[in-house]
Formats: sequence, structure tokens, C-alpha cells
Amino acid sequence: MNERTFHVLEYDKIIGMLTDHTVSAPGREMAQSLVPYTDREEVISALAETEEALRIMVKYGMSPLGGFPDIRSHLMRVDKKATLSPEELLEIGSVLRTCASLKEAFKSRDGLNEHGLTIIPGLVYQLKPHADLMNEIFRCIEPDGRIADSASPELHSIRRNIARCQEKIKELLNRYIQSPQYQKFLQEPIVTIRNGRYVIPVKQEYRSSLPGLVHDQSASGATLFIEPMPVVEANNKLKEWMLEEKREIERILGRLTEEVWKVREDIGSSFEILSRLDFIFAKGKLGYSMRGMVPRIVEGSKVNIVNGRHPLIPERQVVPISLNLGYDFNTLVITGPNTGGKTVTLKTVGLFVLMAQAGLCLPADYGTEIGIFRKVFADIGDEQSIEQNLSTFSSHMVNVVYIVDKVDEDSLVLLDELGAGTDPTEGAALAMAILEFLHNSGAKTVATTHYSQLKAFAMAKPGMENASMEFDVETLSPTFRLLIGIPGKSNAFQISRRLGLDEKIIEKAREFLTQEDIRFEDLISDLEYNRTKAREEREKAIKYLKEVEKARQKLAERESELESARQHILRKAREEARMILRQAKEEADQIIKELNKLSQVAAERERNRAIEQYRMKLKKSLEKVEGELAGEGRPSYKHHEPVKDVRLGETVYITTLDQKGQVLTLPDDNGEIMVQVGIMKVAVKLSDVRKVKEGDDTAIAVVSTKKPSPRLANVSPEISVRGQTVDEALMNVDKYLDDAFLAGLKQVTIIHGKGTGALREAIHQYLRHHPHVDSFRLGKYGEGESGVTIVELK
Repeated sequence: MNERTFHVLEYDKIIGMLTDHTVSAPGREMAQSLVPYTDREEVISALAETEEALRIMVKYGMSPLGGFPDIRSHLMRVDKKATLSPEELLEIGSVLRTCASLKEAFKSRDGLNEHGLTIIPGLVYQLKPHADLMNEIFRCIEPDGRIADSASPELHSIRRNIARCQEKIKELLNRYIQSPQYQKFLQEPIVTIRNGRYVIPVKQEYRSSLPGLVHDQSASGATLFIEPMPVVEANNKLKEWMLEEKREIERILGRLTEEVWKVREDIGSSFEILSRLDFIFAKGKLGYSMRGMVPRIVEGSKVNIVNGRHPLIPERQVVPISLNLGYDFNTLVITGPNTGGKTVTLKTVGLFVLMAQAGLCLPADYGTEIGIFRKVFADIGDEQSIEQNLSTFSSHMVNVVYIVDKVDEDSLVLLDELGAGTDPTEGAALAMAILEFLHNSGAKTVATTHYSQLKAFAMAKPGMENASMEFDVETLSPTFRLLIGIPGKSNAFQISRRLGLDEKIIEKAREFLTQEDIRFEDLISDLEYNRTKAREEREKAIKYLKEVEKARQKLAERESELESARQHILRKAREEARMILRQAKEEADQIIKELNKLSQVAAERERNRAIEQYRMKLKKSLEKVEGELAGEGRPSYKHHEPVKDVRLGETVYITTLDQKGQVLTLPDDNGEIMVQVGIMKVAVKLSDVRKVKEGDDTAIAVVSTKKPSPRLANVSPEISVRGQTVDEALMNVDKYLDDAFLAGLKQVTIIHGKGTGALREAIHQYLRHHPHVDSFRLGKYGEGESGVTIVELK
């Protein structure tokens, strides 16, 4: 396979789409370097890992792997014993945290194997998060890269001394600022920093009135930044402590770097696995985005496409094609009108082969099969060159000469408008000779043409087949449907008549055609049409027989499963009944014993009160038993017939959730409706919905109604997120609003502080789209003003 084939078939655009789904630099590099494999085992292995990623995407709707930084340069610095910066250590910690989160998502390798996943869990199992090192990095270094005070007791002590020095200096300088004696000397009553030392701005003309060291002056020269002499010693002490702080930080970074050095090989190995997983999940996300499937790899060089859609054409515009090659025939000749879809068909076949052999999903239906082609050739499009003095015919012929020289039985050849650009008679003869050579070489060939001679040639030659792109004469437009076994019929006369050409001219044109030409066209069309219909009917009958047999087997298996389930349910019910009766008997016996003891109680009033207490206790126990058994009386709708239509606001039963809800939307094109179930809105298929009889709603509501849990009843009417990052705050606010809503609170207060306003704006943006929020506003005077947000819940 060569670059020209990749370019002509637009394989590079598929790689671009794959690259867009990666989340890391090494993952992008792996995607950009992906080329089709020619070894069958490599293709099967690549598709197997893609299938696992696709299954995870289909089940969860997202990849469990988030973005992670590129730490290859950091590990190289560690190898050279260089001390890492706080930012580099944070990025290594981020990679370790990604490893830990993946390990958590894939709880146990054995558990995931039960679901048929082996490759991805196997890679995740090899990750080594080194939790102790990860936690130490995040303990010592804050998210902004600053070394935390708690990184070491020495650093905590040093920073405390720095804070004391700074306070002392500010106190000394404030005396100058607040003193009436010095206020007239100052340009402004402020304390600032120059060259790392605290200074005050003094007017140039009062330089001699305030003894001290000049560290800087304003651009105009009117202001001098002076460090008063009483402050010099304090500033010197501050400088000493800051140098101590720098030395302690370097010691901490050196210690953390040493810990990274000890496990550098594990970190490097884990990073490579994460990069590999990023590449694998990118393949899964690409397949999920195009509603693709993993093709089956078959022996030999074959192609069987079932409702394949060109991946670069928008899904709503593309017309699926079904095509097979290498089974009953090795050469397919496609005829049809211009812009009818012939070239798109060629590109779809070639692109599907390249994508499958690269381990990518195909936008097609199940049943699609691809064999292994060691070479793929494509001569598509007009590539005439003025610089090389090549005409359209010559440019095509240069490519054909190269193909003829390199082709073998494991090759796929795609030829667009074979023999075009020259005399029709010679072009058709040359096209037939080229097709025969390719056919005899064993190559699988798909060629498009306008020459009627090639239709007869393909029909007469064993191992060749005709196909055409359907054309609607009534609308004068192509339907883009590929019809295998039916050669394209010339529609020139019908189209001309529909466009208003004089009937006399059309009849005159017919006279120029020989009767042999006319009979040939009609005969080919009739024979091919009848043969195709017969083949379709035979295939349909075989398909129905297989479906009936499969349904019979499924029915037998289902009956066996139902019988096993019935016996299991009966056994479980008997055990539960025995347990409930035993508990009730034990409680009754205990109460009777206590009542017997009451005979010794002297006062009748005390005895009666105690008896009443035990009676209430027994009543509660019986009510508990009745509550546990109440669920058995609920009506079942699972075996009712699926509904065909629903009304807005109608109450329906959802079999997959075992819940009831109200219909919010009518069915869409995919047969899905939106249903309100409690506080959630869920999309369900119409086939999973059952009708609910009138009167059942109230009964079910009474049975299933629950009081708020004690935890929710004690929800605070306010939450504080001051000092938190935006992500932490939004996560805490989301959980708090759910609890407040379930607890029945109508108004809550979110305390976010004033600060820069970034956190407040993020929370307001989030509240605008929250389903529980009716309205919100900033606090008024006495409520906290702009430091709080008052939220009204629905």
C-alpha cells in the first residue's frame, strides 16, 4: 500500500478523525502513525482491542480514561538525576492519579473477564499507581505549584517566622504612614515592595528628611522608594528567612524527586500503558461516534459489506450500500449516470478495507466481513498534469501501467471510468483487456464505466458481475442505491423526453440505433433483473429458515430458563416465609414472657401501661411483616403487549426500570420517548413501555411512597464552598441541591465569598441549567450581599 492510495481514498481524513478522539500527546502520535496491517493475526488483535473499547463506550457512553500530561521529558530528567520542579512533580502525580482512577474503575481483572473483556482489563491490571508517592506529591505541592506549609515541619516553622518578620516590618512602616510628622513627606500612604524589600514612596524634595536606603524611583523621578533605616535590619532578617525557605523547598523537591527515581521504571511502564489505552479508546470512540461495528475477518481476499455508509459523508445524507466481492465473482463492473454514486461506492469499498486492516470500526451493519489484502490500488479522479504534458487518458494509463505491473492475487484494484478520455471503441477494447488481465491474475477488481460493451463482456465472462447505480426516470435524479447483478441501462431517450426534447428528434435517434443494440439492451436488463429477483427470493427464503430455527432454539432455551427461574423463586419465597414466621413467633414468645412477668406488678395502672407498650410493639412488628409482603400484590405489566403510541402526560410502565412515569415527548425517529420518573428524565424505547390501567396509579403511588430519610430531613439550609476550586465547589453544590430538593427545602443559601468573582460566576452559570432550581439571586444587605447566592428550589 502506498501514500497515493491513502490520499485518493482519503484515509488521512479518517486518521484525523481518530486523532481528534485522543486525550494525550503520545496517543495522538500513535493515531497519526497508524497504517493498515497486512498480517492477519495483527489485524485480528487490533480489532479485538477496538471491540472491547467499543463495548465499554456503548455500555457507559464515555471512556473511563481522562486526559493526562506528557511526562516523557520529566522521566528523562529523573534518569539524569536532575531535580524536578513542582509543576513536573504535579504532572507525574497526575499520571499516577489517572492510573489509580482506572484501577478503581476496573475493580477486578477476574470480574471484568466475566463480561468478556480481557485485553483492556489486562492492561489496566499492569498499571502501578504507587499511591504513597502520589499522595505525598499532592500533600507537599498545592495545585498551583506552591509548596505547602505542611510539606515539612521545618518549612512550616520558617514560613511562620517569615510572617512574623513581615508583620513587624509593616508595623514599623505603618508608623511612618500614620505619623502626622511624615505624612507630608509621602507621595502616597502605602507600603510596597521593591527588589524584595518593603519600602514607602517618598517625594523627591523630602529625600533628606527621611533617612534610609533608596531602592527605586518612579519614571518621572518625582517619587523615591525608600527603606527607612529602622526597617533595614528587619528586612535583612526577612531576607535570611526567605533564603532558608528556598533551601528547604529545594530539599523537599530533591526528596520527592528521589522517590520518583526509585520507581521511574514503573512510572514509565504505566505511562506507556496509558498511552496505549488512550489510542485504543480513541478507536472505540471513533466507532461509537459513527455508529460503527467491528467487522469479522475471513480467510482469503474477500469483501462483504452490509449497508455500509461512507464515513466522511454526513449520516443523514449518505445512502447505505451492500456489496460483496471475492465470493461468487472477483470482478464487479458498475455502470450508471454521472454523480450517481459510482465513485463514492469505489471509495467506500477501498476505505472499508483500509480501516478494517488498521483495526478500526466500520459504519456498517453486522454481517460485514473483510478479508486481508496485501495491496490496495486505486485509480480514481482526473489527474491530468499540464507540467508533465499528460492528458486525462494518459494520467489514468500511467496509474494502470503501475497497477498491472504490481498486481497479484492478494490485491484489491479500484478503477474509476476505465478506458475513458479516448476513442470510445478503442477505450472499451482496452478496458476489456485490462479487466481480463486483472481477473486472470486473481485480483479482486471493482471498475466503473459508461461503455455498454463492458456490460456484455462482464455478463459473458465467468467470475465477473454487473452492477448499476439506480436512476429514477420520473424525477430525473439518481437514488444512489447500488444494484448488484443488474447492468445500468441507458436512459438518454427517457431523460430527453422528460426534459422536453422534440419527439421527432428522439425517434430519429432511435433509427440510428441498430435493432441488435436495442434487443441487447432489453435482453440484458430483463435477464439480469429476473436472475437478481430469483437470487433475492432464494436468499430471503434461506434467511427466514435460519431465523425460524434460531427462534425455535431461543424459545427452548427461554422455556428452560423460565422453569429454572420459577423453581428458584418458589424456593426463595418458601425460605423467606419460614424466616418471617420464625421471627414473628420469636417476637410473640418474647412478648408473652414479658407479659407473664407483669403478674408480679402490684399496681394495676403500671401493668396496663406496660401491656399497652408491648401490644404496640407487636402491632409494629406485624405492620413490618405486612409491608415486606405488600410488594407481592402489586400489578405486573411486564408481560403486557408493547404500546404502539402514547399521549403526552400519559402514565406508563417501563419494563427495563420496573418503574412508572409520565410521558414528556412523543416518539422520535429512533422510536424513543422521554419519560419523567420521579426527579429523573429518562429516554426509553417505545418497545419497553406498557399501558397502565386507570386506577393503578394511585395504588402504586400509595405503596411506593416513602418518607424522607432522617439524613435528608436534617439537611442544612446553607452550604459554604469558600476556598474550594470551581470543580470541587460545583460537585459539592450539585450533591447539596439534590439533598435539599429531596428534603423538601424551598430556599437555600450558597456561601461562595466575594473574592475575584470567578467562583460566583461559575456557580451562577451552573444554577441556570440545574433541574431543581426555580430562580436565584445575590444576597441582600444583612444576608451576605454579593458573597452569597439565595436559591429558590422547585
